[in-house]
Amino acid sequence: MFDKLPVSSKTEEILTKSLDEQITVEEANHLMNVQGHDLYPLLATADYVRHELVGDNVTFINNCNINFTNICTVRCGFCAFGKDAEDPDAYILSDEEILAKAEGAVADGAREFTLMGGVHPDADIDYYEHLLTLLKDNYPKVSIHGFSPTMVRDACLVSEISVAEGFERLKDAGLDTLPGTAAEILTDRSREIICPEKVTVAEWVDIVKTSHEVGIPGSSTIMYGHVETLEERVEHIDVIRKLQEETHGFTEFIPMTFMHEYSPIFLEGQSNLGATGTQDLKLYAVSRLMLRDLIPNLQVSWVKMGFRFAQVVLTAGANDLGGTLGGDELSEASGAPDGVNASIETLSRMVEDLGRNPIERNSIYTEFYPID
Repeated sequence: MFDKLPVSSKTEEILTKSLDEQITVEEANHLMNVQGHDLYPLLATADYVRHELVGDNVTFINNCNINFTNICTVRCGFCAFGKDAEDPDAYILSDEEILAKAEGAVADGAREFTLMGGVHPDADIDYYEHLLTLLKDNYPKVSIHGFSPTMVRDACLVSEISVAEGFERLKDAGLDTLPGTAAEILTDRSREIICPEKVTVAEWVDIVKTSHEVGIPGSSTIMYGHVETLEERVEHIDVIRKLQEETHGFTEFIPMTFMHEYSPIFLEGQSNLGATGTQDLKLYAVSRLMLRDLIPNLQVSWVKMGFRFAQVVLTAGANDLGGTLGGDELSEASGAPDGVNASIETLSRMVEDLGRNPIERNSIYTEFYPID
């Protein structure tokens, strides 16, 4: 495959191996550092592996974000969304406001509500159950992708119950899938800098493992381009890989490039924040070669990258464009380059321009709806 390309022997050896099996951590670290003539063979290999494993469909979901509060006690250095309770811009949505957002989304064909918010100090499992029941009673056919491992852990502490019991109650109330948020970067060194009040790596793994054991699948993510090293990016993917080998509970892997412009750590003087475009491409390509079909769905976050570069990243191993999003206030607060709403038509055009097939999906990639 590489005999006519000016690629280094070590890169060629790794890429040839990757056509048939997962690459190792050591091999992934090498590929994260490639430059020059080695870059495009990496991207082409990841795209080829994507084609062989999942074909030429590019999926996405018609969904709506419902951010029910921005009050948050976990003040992460990368987040421009959370507010203190006494802040004049702090809010908690009423039931009527939540249903109004849901009604508008369903009228536009939404198949999923993404139910997220800050880590409110008084939120307990009863409150989260109430939110789930409110939406499921009114829109029983719409799936709910909700909360985060940190939110669930803290709510269980307030309610004085185990995390397993908390997930059982949330599942019974209508929680379908768990977002992969709160993962950020799964190395304790970086977490101590950017989110010291969040769960540790071991705690995150244990919480997510528990959700899978209870029967709540969900996303896995990485938020990169802040204080972590290239090696820590690979370490993070390997943590995800090992957990998936044990539970098979992840439906997708979502790399999210860090939007630094309005982040507290940037405004406080931290420099050299934000991944470069080639780093974005390498992260996706390496993710595909590390995960292959263990997590077959590799999602591009167009809201983080903008429509045009997200389209380019679809040629580096990715096969999913996330969702239409409708009101992602967390990304909006961070400076989403192309806003936080996309139409089915916009996403379809991006896909068709690549010669691939746009397909609507459900939350867990078991039902698909071809675009007319």
